[in-house]
Amino acid sequence: MTSTTKATAVEAVQLWSARKVYGTGDHAVTALDDVSIGFLRGTFTAIMGPSGSGKSTLLQCAAGLDQPTSGKVVVAGTDIGALDETARTVLRRDHIGFVFQAFNLVGSLTAAQNVELPVRFAGKRAAPADVLAALAEVGLADRVHHRPGELSGGQQQRVALARALITRPDVLFADEPTGALDTTTSREVLRLLRGIVDRHAQTVIMVTHDPVAASYADRVVFLKDGRIADQLVLPPEHRNSHPAAIAGHMARLES
Repeated sequence: MTSTTKATAVEAVQLWSARKVYGTGDHAVTALDDVSIGFLRGTFTAIMGPSGSGKSTLLQCAAGLDQPTSGKVVVAGTDIGALDETARTVLRRDHIGFVFQAFNLVGSLTAAQNVELPVRFAGKRAAPADVLAALAEVGLADRVHHRPGELSGGQQQRVALARALITRPDVLFADEPTGALDTTTSREVLRLLRGIVDRHAQTVIMVTHDPVAASYADRVVFLKDGRIADQLVLPPEHRNSHPAAIAGHMARLES
């Protein structure tokens, strides 16, 4: 395990001197403070830090959900700041997938119908074979016609994951994706995320407070006071086996 990394491939997402300030004057709060970082294609990065460290702000700016006050964010080779709101919406739809702690499924729709929503929003029709393949990828080929109320929490999150991946996004952002799940189910979802990165070279950026969840990643980025405080790179042989080391880094940040 090492605390350094070197860019050796094209980056799916880049932040250059990104700064985000909320409020003005005496009420101004700096959530991101001159953050520059890249996320290589086909890698799994976990973002950690104490409460108020800027984790969610970094994710929102990197995903084009919010605009940095200054600096630049590049996704799939496109400078988000150069786009108007309509173009940003199209970029998110075509190049970005999202998975959140709340599953955000439509209760009246089946698993298959929920999965194909992003394609329908793009004004297209999803091939039934593609929808089935997405659900099979997350182990739910036998739940195609089930509605969210007929699924467990873990199954609902897997439907949300299939929905995020149906458009084959350049990057998948996951915000506390296991926060509402029990330990066993959390591990199932994390193994799925890890497998999707390994099999399909999917880029995943995950915000989490859980050292065990972070141990599934290739790299852990630690934030404190809006700045990058440290990083750990986890070689394949160390994945899933060093949550204590990650927890130790977190403890030092919080002390």
